[in-house]
Amino acid sequence: MAQPFELPEFYMPYPARLNPHVEEAREHSSAWARQMDMLEGSGVWDQSDLDAHDYALLCAYTHPDTSAQALSLVTDWYVWVFFFDDYFLEQFKYTQDREGGKQHLARLPAFMPMDLATPMPEPENPVEAGLADLWKRTVPSMSMEWRARFAESTENLLNESLWELSNINADRVPNPVEYIEMRRKVGGAPWSSGLVEYAVGAEVPASVAASRPLRVLRDAFSDGVHLRNDLFSYQREIEEEGEMSNGVLVLEHFLGCTTQQAADAVNDLLTSRLQQFENTTLLELAPLFVEKGLDPQACADVMTYVKGLQDWQSGGHEWHMRSSRYMNGGGSGAAPHNPFTLTGLGTGSANITSLIAATGQRVRSSSHVPHQKVGPSQVPDFDLPFPLQLSPHLDASRRHVIDWAHRMGILEAQPGVPRSGVWDERMLAGFDLALCSAGLDPDATPEELDLSACWLTWGTYGDDYYPVVFGHPRDLVGAKASTERLGAFMPLDDSPPPPAVNAMERGLADLWARTAGPMTPEARRTFRAAIEDMTASWLWELDNQALNRIPDPVDYVEMRRKTFGSDLTMSLCRLRHGQQVPPAVYGSGPMRSLENAASDYATLLNDVFSYQKEIEYEGEVHNGVLVVQNFFDCDYPTALGIIHDLMNSRLQQFQHVAAHELPVLYDDYELSDEARRELDSYVRELQDWLAGILNWHRQCIRYKESDLRQNFAPRGGPLPLGPTGLGTSAARVRLPAAS
Repeated sequence: MAQPFELPEFYMPYPARLNPHVEEAREHSSAWARQMDMLEGSGVWDQSDLDAHDYALLCAYTHPDTSAQALSLVTDWYVWVFFFDDYFLEQFKYTQDREGGKQHLARLPAFMPMDLATPMPEPENPVEAGLADLWKRTVPSMSMEWRARFAESTENLLNESLWELSNINADRVPNPVEYIEMRRKVGGAPWSSGLVEYAVGAEVPASVAASRPLRVLRDAFSDGVHLRNDLFSYQREIEEEGEMSNGVLVLEHFLGCTTQQAADAVNDLLTSRLQQFENTTLLELAPLFVEKGLDPQACADVMTYVKGLQDWQSGGHEWHMRSSRYMNGGGSGAAPHNPFTLTGLGTGSANITSLIAATGQRVRSSSHVPHQKVGPSQVPDFDLPFPLQLSPHLDASRRHVIDWAHRMGILEAQPGVPRSGVWDERMLAGFDLALCSAGLDPDATPEELDLSACWLTWGTYGDDYYPVVFGHPRDLVGAKASTERLGAFMPLDDSPPPPAVNAMERGLADLWARTAGPMTPEARRTFRAAIEDMTASWLWELDNQALNRIPDPVDYVEMRRKTFGSDLTMSLCRLRHGQQVPPAVYGSGPMRSLENAASDYATLLNDVFSYQKEIEYEGEVHNGVLVVQNFFDCDYPTALGIIHDLMNSRLQQFQHVAAHELPVLYDDYELSDEARRELDSYVRELQDWLAGILNWHRQCIRYKESDLRQNFAPRGGPLPLGPTGLGTSAARVRLPAAS
């Protein structure tokens, strides 16, 4: 059978190494699979299938330094997870039996008790038998924190198989953002990263496991593993299995390009995610160690874990090149074709051509020349199907916002802080943030509308204040100290905050007291976390600005939700519905998908309107259109078209989740009629949220070129790190552009 495309040149700077205990693991895993009834008679595999897949070889490549005993156990885990995937395919995907798949998955968590003294049910099939055996053999040597993390990632891996089944049932190809998010759960790489801790004998300390650097490392690792697998498995999944969840297929549909062009684009994204992994390791781990006060052993454990993830990337690639399970001929899988290609174990992709291409991509992301003249922002016609409604209390709220900003000191320079007079009354009146709130929440009481408008004012002020006060002088230490102080103005109990020293602190103290008073302790923690995520994301922006680094596209989309304050405003909506809706529902995959889709539409909408303001007037690197320009090496109109298409895809996903996934979620959680009405009301509020944001961007005086000349004259922003001077604006390393 002819291959649908040639494999691209892969970026893989880490050499693959083979564990010497591979043969012992082969023999053990074969005997174990037969003992668990996974072979002849299972209806899924026979011995020849297991031999051909050679999971022991995968584990020997991905865990080259682990002991013989640990390698055999890890190999058993991979035999089990691949068996589960094929078993679920045979039993439930081919038959499209969602109810049967749901019942099968519901039993599996019982075989992963935190305390092994808890009795397990009697296994009824090879999947349950294998999981019970593996859990009992693995967890005694691991902490309770690791057990909880690994059980959660295993449940995510298993449960999100229903998402894939739903997409097959609906004959639906996901959009790129949705695909990346869901692939992390169903693809299994986060689960693999947990096994890395076991294999290398180094657990990630609980104090940093949930931090941004470790989360980004896990996510970038996962995306690299999954995107590589998509390239190798495209032929089997699309032509033989009828899958809709493959990155090449996703970009084929989204970009409207050929399969080869989509494969090359997937490889570019894979390279970008690997470089994100490297950037995070080199730039973010050491400050994290200092901030958390890790001792030398804990620091060494984290770095051992990072090395284990690197070994997995290179070893996983080598296995894909050799396994009969995948398409691995042609392109970099073919015989060496030029003198610059290296040969031997681990060098299948480590050739000079691929490294040069990857270097060009890295250089391009750091050579942007700020303050380039781009002209007025081009705004396409947005077909948003949700009607605009405005609160009747708008005019009163406008007056309240101006008065509140004066009382907080927002409309004046801060004592002793250069360049801190970022707003005046005329500017704030023109920004008309009360108009935004009036559209976001048209049914609000006067008090609720005032509060919402003041939160938007405070967040927008901070978004303008940080780049000017801290970004221009490269005062990252001052920015971090300022952000850390903000936590003291959001007490979880009723203790008084410290005296405020500036408008940011004064405004936050006032808003927190007005908002958190009636909240439950759990609601306060959730709301405070949303605010802290937003303010921490401002530091991420300052770091990138200091490095003149345009973010990786996946990292950008995920962090943009935080810089925009989406969780903050959505949390205010949720508070009205929390009494009847179980917290687990808000944490479920469909609800997060719904909220993320709405958030991405809004943030990309903002990027479209603010393109000239951010690129020409502020010298920003954080704009979705610019991120796409950089990634695809294309011009402004082309990038704008891609962003507009992505917005439409996210809108369609929002509508798909609301119409098709939420009713299933309601049934899965057996929600009461009242809870269903509450969630339906929440969906309508998110529709108002989108309509209000679009209306505000069209009406306010923040983004039009005439407004920019008056309000945002260039302030001599950060000096570019790339080439400057006459004729250098086009001095960029050129790579083949995607269609």
